[in-house]
Amino acid sequence: MSGVWTQVALAGLWGGMVAVERKAFLQAMLSRPLVSATVMGLLLGDVSAGLYIGMLLELFYLGTANLGASLPENDTLSATGTAAAAAGMAAATGADSTQALWSIAVLLFIPLGRVGRYGDRLLEGYMARLARVALASAEAGNLSRAVRQNLWGMWPHFIIYGASCAVCVLLGAALGPLVERLPLALLRGLAWAFPAMASVAAVLAAQGSHARRAPLYAALGAAGVCLAIILVLSREHS
Repeated sequence: MSGVWTQVALAGLWGGMVAVERKAFLQAMLSRPLVSATVMGLLLGDVSAGLYIGMLLELFYLGTANLGASLPENDTLSATGTAAAAAGMAAATGADSTQALWSIAVLLFIPLGRVGRYGDRLLEGYMARLARVALASAEAGNLSRAVRQNLWGMWPHFIIYGASCAVCVLLGAALGPLVERLPLALLRGLAWAFPAMASVAAVLAAQGSHARRAPLYAALGAAGVCLAIILVLSREHS
């Protein structure tokens, strides 16, 4: 049980850190899905889940941008929360992390991107008010107060999104025993669903690149994944 709470604490700390990095501090691309999910998996002892989920969601969210008043989905929360849930499920089952677990985690927790967008919208107003107050303090010559007010603007991101990732670990741990009861045929189907989802994500990334031959690249990528699946299945049945 202590291992679960260690995972909860680590997930909360990393989830909060990348949420702050994404919006207010450093912005060194640590909050991108590939990096944030991989590190989450590393911290929770499930690097494979973090890496593969991170790659899938990196492709899925590739090309999103904050344009004017439009806010994109929070890809960081989606990636860290999904990776945390997958690690929690694997730890609860006591088995190795599998593609079936990754598929379940993605299907259940990818909506965190939209939830995070709603949270970002609420926090934008709070940060804007603090920024105006900090600017007034700086103009009045009180720089130390202005710095403190800017720091206070980071804390809601750390607390809210860190707590969200911690809850994802607990939800994953709760789902673990339920996953073990699923029929083997369904688990096999979920395992094959993961490369299929990766293929769809690659198509979306290619189309979002606006390259001249984006449809061709997308079709070739999807065909390559499908061919690989067919070859593996044929070897298993032979």
